Amino acid sequence: MGLDYSYEIFTPARNVTRALAELVQLAPRPRRKPPLTLTIPGGDRLVVPFTSHFKSDPVDCSAGGTLELDTSLVVGVDDAVREFVEGHGFELDELGRAAIGYIYLTVRFAPAEHPRYASLQFTAATTGMSLMFEQSASVRAVFTGLAAASGGVCCVLDTEIDSVELCWLNGRSAQETVPGPRFADWSDVVATWPDQDQ
Repeated sequence: MGLDYSYEIFTPARNVTRALAELVQLAPRPRRKPPLTLTIPGGDRLVVPFTSHFKSDPVDCSAGGTLELDTSLVVGVDDAVREFVEGHGFELDELGRAAIGYIYLTVRFAPAEHPRYASLQFTAATTGMSLMFEQSASVRAVFTGLAAASGGVCCVLDTEIDSVELCWLNGRSAQETVPGPRFADWSDVVATWPDQDQ
């Protein structure tokens, strides 16, 4: 069994449509599969250039729960990305970025642990991609940039050990582990998020 590293972004639940719209901007062009129509809690509709379970059938998430998407994202090429794409036939776009996919996205619209926040978890499809997630500053920048653009409060890298690496917290880049010197556990991180009582 391989490594399944992931980046997870937490954003106010009201920002899920915004987060997914920002994600669409990171998709490679052109797209070979038909677009997918999503209905988000609150009734927002969004067309995305991804699949869900490798199908393009419309997905209705208006009642909440979870959404699973098969995504591909463009990232700048640094040494870790270059090592991953070499020998795999990846082509660079006109801006010199590589399309990386599939990256499996699970959206939890209102997790029980913190129902005012949605979770967007991006999981690497292979061990090689997992190592790239861990080593690439360019990949980290994509996910922290997505957290910032969507009004996210937190972004973490999970490398399947007893701690996570905090990459973004309340509008600022971060680089520390949880648990660690600043945060004894995950509940200490969540306690810093704004608007929990609204």
